[in-house]
Amino acid sequence: MFERNRIDNPQQNATVAAEITLANGEVAKGRFHITAARSIYDVLNSGTQFLDFESYDGDRSLIAKATLASIKIVSVPQAGSLNARMRDGDGFNPRSVLGVGSDASWDDIRHAYLALSKTYHPDRFAGVALPSEVCDYLAAMARRINTAYAALEAPKQSARRAVVEKAQPIFTSRPS
Repeated sequence: MFERNRIDNPQQNATVAAEITLANGEVAKGRFHITAARSIYDVLNSGTQFLDFESYDGDRSLIAKATLASIKIVSVPQAGSLNARMRDGDGFNPRSVLGVGSDASWDDIRHAYLALSKTYHPDRFAGVALPSEVCDYLAAMARRINTAYAALEAPKQSARRAVVEKAQPIFTSRPS
């Protein structure tokens, strides 16, 4: 009787991983939610004033295009046909790659990262003759794990830099 609009149907929506820099210098990593029929470039060049953005912490908000200084589209490595179990409709989610929940502490995230990076490290399988598809999968998994950890670590590093910048003296006198 009625047709569902593509916006109403969650299977027709897509996400695009990105790192954005706002006009005030703040950096955020997350993903844009767009209609699957359009590319991110079409959405950025459209007449809409706001973009639907979700940070990797799970905070979803509308960001005014006027406040954006730059957008870097992040290419997340895919692992070919062996990663069918990792495919989800929500796109790249660093917490699910590392296998931690949204309420996980930083120590839990770091522990999961170290465990996974030891498991998928390329040196571990260097002496073993494996099919090329398996080698590609292991390399892609190592890249995905490193990308996920870097995405979750970015806000922590940004906060650390802000503390260091505030600790710098505002005025220093010249030596006589």
